[in-house]
Amino acid sequence: MDETPAIDGSVDALTRAIEGNAAELLLAMGAAGGGRQRSADGVRWTIGGSPLDYHNAVVDCSVDDGAADQVVAESLQELKDHGVPGSWHVGPSMRPLDLGDRLLTAGFRHGGAEPGMALRLTELREAEAAGLRVERIGLAELGVWADTLGRGFGEGPKEAQWVAQVYRRLGVADPWRHYLGYLDGEPVATATVFLAAGVAGVYFVMTVPEARRRGIGAALTSAALREARDSGSQYAVLGSSPAGRSVYERLGFREFCSINLYELALPQE
Repeated sequence: MDETPAIDGSVDALTRAIEGNAAELLLAMGAAGGGRQRSADGVRWTIGGSPLDYHNAVVDCSVDDGAADQVVAESLQELKDHGVPGSWHVGPSMRPLDLGDRLLTAGFRHGGAEPGMALRLTELREAEAAGLRVERIGLAELGVWADTLGRGFGEGPKEAQWVAQVYRRLGVADPWRHYLGYLDGEPVATATVFLAAGVAGVYFVMTVPEARRRGIGAALTSAALREARDSGSQYAVLGSSPAGRSVYERLGFREFCSINLYELALPQE
């Protein structure tokens, strides 16, 4: 269990927890993937450990106006050195405030914004789906978890297999918790909970296309968060996709901030 002191539930504290949990997840996964880490002079990133732009990420930047363009240029060079696509995850705590404009000028594109959401777990609204069985998995089931994730999440099997490779190195004990949802004995949904920055972060929530619109994603998330609550977590956080936002709002999540993604693709040969 994450041993960070309990947060006070204020808007500022929850915003910091949303940013912090996601940053710690990306840094941990990137390191396990073999990425190069930077944590100095107000900047944190992990680059080179993933084939995915989302996971070759600058997760923190707090520098003055005069240093910002240099940091952007250094991140570009790091991506080029590794030959990987990458991203900046620009949250409300990052400085200077015009980082987005600087990234666009440097050649990044705006990849959209993720609502940063949080929920006090005593206020979790229960959700159920008929016939759904939820299990927290171990290493033996990680291959099934990855195969299921690859049927409908992100970049499909490419992303799922990389994620599974990383999780085999990180393990499946706290702070990592991975879940499968089964219907009639068949795996149809996934979720991960990551305990860091004093909160339970929710990631990789996915239901296979043929089983959607039955409330499975909400029910699986609810079950995973009940376990987090029962083991001592007070708050849950997540970055939602546009499609998932209404699902999380029904569980009681509220938006506290926005995380803007700026992405850089590999040059076309």
